[in-house]
Amino acid sequence: MSEYGEHVPAYRKVRVVAHEDAPAAALADVEAWEARERYPDLMSGGGPLFAVVQELESGGWEMLTRADATPQSARDSMTAIFRKRAEEVALAGDTAGQQDLLATAELLDWERHDDLTVAGVRYRVARAEPFIRMGPDGPEGPRPSDPDPAPVGKSHEFRSPTRGFVIDPFAGTGLSESILRLELLGLVRKAGTVPHEVRSDSQLAKHSHPGGVLLPAEFVTAECVNGHWQPTAGPSETPQGARDALAMYLRVMAPVLERLDDDERAEYARIADRLDAERCDELEIGGKPTRIVRVERLVRVGPDGPEGPRPSDPDPDPPAALQAQQLREQGVNLDDDEEDDPSPETKELIHLFEQERKRQEKLAEGS
Repeated sequence: MSEYGEHVPAYRKVRVVAHEDAPAAALADVEAWEARERYPDLMSGGGPLFAVVQELESGGWEMLTRADATPQSARDSMTAIFRKRAEEVALAGDTAGQQDLLATAELLDWERHDDLTVAGVRYRVARAEPFIRMGPDGPEGPRPSDPDPAPVGKSHEFRSPTRGFVIDPFAGTGLSESILRLELLGLVRKAGTVPHEVRSDSQLAKHSHPGGVLLPAEFVTAECVNGHWQPTAGPSETPQGARDALAMYLRVMAPVLERLDDDERAEYARIADRLDAERCDELEIGGKPTRIVRVERLVRVGPDGPEGPRPSDPDPDPPAALQAQQLREQGVNLDDDEEDDPSPETKELIHLFEQERKRQEKLAEGS
């Protein structure tokens, strides 16, 4: 029996809705159910991710940025948002709002804050936990229903599906997503698999933030080494974004980082050409099976909104102004405009980037 009786808080509800009038949503729900059969195991998809969200008067929290790897990256994005909005409200004649936004941006330059109310709007750094589905043949790849609108090489030109997404646990979802949410909300890190403090925070979050919302899926590149799959690049917010990133690595980064000879460079270029031509999600690189992998991301929600960073989450970087002060105290001259000559590796990377730019321009002219 529920501890709330009939009065279950909205953030703890999972509302299932039918999709008879929305064929795309119905298809996505069917694919999600089939994925449960083909990829039955849920596994951690890596470390937590963090995004800037703002509370809406209409309910829920709107995502203002894509999810990033550290809390400080999100705080830096929040600082930039405040400075941009200060310019906007100044043009509208709101001097008080401008001063509030600029003062808060200055505060974030020196101090860590994850929940702030500025000019009447509440902002927060929200935490997302990534998961992947695994089956007998490895991790799940993109689904046919996953949005993938960008042409080859153009994924960066399309709006992020995460920005503008509203975290609202009471919003209706399909049956398959609802079941997945319940599964993920019940997961706690197993003893011995993570440090004690990480497991402890995981257990606490299950009670402090018992509700949750799934963000739009993201995508990473992974390769299989000795029977084990491990991520090699990512994340990207669409399958084509992951393919574009992989193709760029094969043509530009790999020749330098992996010190490829001429034959190996030619082979990597052929693989990149195939990736572009076929928009494939599975191939072999250097004898290793490689796959574009689908990643689910859960944001836990409690009575006060989305979960923020946990004490055990890695947060190594200080705020920007504080970091600059620390570097100067260590004798680093940040005002020195003189640049060292680039290394041979850097020069080659610049050359390969320029070659790739020209190649893409030529393709665009012929399209």
